[in-house]
Amino acid sequence: MKSKPSNSAISSGLLLAIFLWGASNAGTKFMVGFWPPISIGCTRFTFAGLILLALFRWTKIFGKASSISKDLNRQLWWRGGLTLALYIIAFNFALTLTSVSHVALYLGAAPVWALLWEGAPERNWKSFQRYAAAVLALSGVVILFWPALKMGSGNLLGEILALGGSILWTNYGRQCRVLGAHLSGAEVSAQTFWRAGVFLLPFSSVELCLREAAHRPLVFRADLVLIHLFCILASGVVAFALWNNALRHWKTSQVYLFNNLIPISTMTWASVFLHESIAATFWLAMILIVAGVLIGQANWQKIFGKRWLPTE
Repeated sequence: MKSKPSNSAISSGLLLAIFLWGASNAGTKFMVGFWPPISIGCTRFTFAGLILLALFRWTKIFGKASSISKDLNRQLWWRGGLTLALYIIAFNFALTLTSVSHVALYLGAAPVWALLWEGAPERNWKSFQRYAAAVLALSGVVILFWPALKMGSGNLLGEILALGGSILWTNYGRQCRVLGAHLSGAEVSAQTFWRAGVFLLPFSSVELCLREAAHRPLVFRADLVLIHLFCILASGVVAFALWNNALRHWKTSQVYLFNNLIPISTMTWASVFLHESIAATFWLAMILIVAGVLIGQANWQKIFGKRWLPTE
């Protein structure tokens, strides 16, 4: 049996996933201007899932594939695949209605949903540490979002979809943690991806038919194809494998503290490649968000000693 990876290795993998997802979010924002949103999600997850399954079948990169029982198969469909399909519908449609940086801010609230799902606060230091970190990080998201909220900009439906996507993203993480008790992170990604693609296929077909009826054929350009390939391989195959691997070893709320870095990564990519302006409050928000992640991950008893902090 393989030993558990170190916390530093898990953290490094999560940071790489965040970096790739930021690029993917900016790339998806660009693509939804030309391609229908459900079809983007359908093809992305279908191909990413098939690639991962092929790697399990013909290589030893991720080790040997596990056998899937009937009960586990059912969980993969309804816990993983369906939740992921609903998430990508909400996320991609939100991108068509508001800025990618704005949508990414809602993902920063995911640790709060995860903590609420895990239960009420307890009277111990660890619980206080996790809730304080989540509140601190969320305050950074609020500061970054406040100017847009104050001006009343943005589309209300886009806001609702982005919020719903944040909650669905958190739920997907929780389901991956359950599935991770039986499968590796890469297996969870592979098995939930292609199932999500199957759920999305009929909606994608309707979407394409409506587009054809409206005389809006798909635009095929080299830049769009290359961006889509990046989203499939880098943010689909690599990033999700790293994310789901972390969910096998850490609590959902602990992993999702890194989720607060997605707005930073996304806004950086969007600023450079989509020329979206960065608000003046961005840097203060970034400090609060990063501080929240660091506080949530730090072993303060090891730093200060049990003499100064209560035992868990």
